[in-house]
Amino acid sequence: MNAKAETCVPADQLARESPIRIPNESVEYRAARQALLAQEFELRRQIERVAAMRRALPPGGPVTGDYRFETEDGPSDLAGLFGDQQTLVVYNYMFGPERKRPCPMCTNLLDAWDGNADDIAQRASLVVVARSPLQRLAAVKRERGWKNLRLASALTDAFTRDYAGSPDGGLDSGGAAVFTRRDGTIRHFWSQEMIASDPGQDPRGAPDPAPLWTVLDMTPEGRGVDWYPSLEYPD
Repeated sequence: MNAKAETCVPADQLARESPIRIPNESVEYRAARQALLAQEFELRRQIERVAAMRRALPPGGPVTGDYRFETEDGPSDLAGLFGDQQTLVVYNYMFGPERKRPCPMCTNLLDAWDGNADDIAQRASLVVVARSPLQRLAAVKRERGWKNLRLASALTDAFTRDYAGSPDGGLDSGGAAVFTRRDGTIRHFWSQEMIASDPGQDPRGAPDPAPLWTVLDMTPEGRGVDWYPSLEYPD
C-alpha cells in the first residue's frame, strides 16, 4: 500500500462526519444511508486502485497484423487510426454484415460516448470499428444523430478476431480495446475481458462504461432483470 492510501481517513468515519441531512428522513434511513455512504467511499477508492493497476500494466504485445480499415477519411491501417495521438481507444461495435440492425446495447453506449468524443479526443484517439461496410455505419450514424464519433469499417475479420475479446474467435463481440504507440511501436495495452457473469447478471465491465446503467443503478428499480434499451421508441 502506498503512503497516500495509508493516510486515507477510514470510510466509515467519513460517512459519520458527513453533514448532509435530507428533510423528514427517519433515524432508520440515516443509519442505512450512512452505512451505504461508507461503502460508496470504499467503492470510489477501489475504482481508483483498479485504474492505477491498469495504468501500471507492463508493455503489452506488439501489434504485428496488417489490419486494414475504410474510414470516413479514406483507407487506413491501424497506425492511421491514432491520428496525432499516442493512445488509441477502439470500440468494437457489434454490427457485422450478418446483422440486419446493430446491437442495441452497443448503440446505446455509443449514443452517450458521442457527446464526450471531442473531449476524449484531447487525450486519446477514439474510433468505432465494425465489420459492416462503411455505408451501413454511416447510415446508423445519421439515424442516431452522432456528430463526433469516428467510424471505421474493418476490411477483413482479422482485427475483430484478434482484438474484440471473444475467447472462441467469434466475430460478433463488442467491447473496448486500447493500443499505445511509443517509439514507433504499436502495442496492445488493455481490452475488456470480463466475459464471465455472476448469477442473475449479464457480463459487463467494471466500472460499467455505459451511463445508462450508472443512472439506473441509482434508482430503487435498478437495472431490472430482463429490460434492455431499444433502437427505437414511439414518438
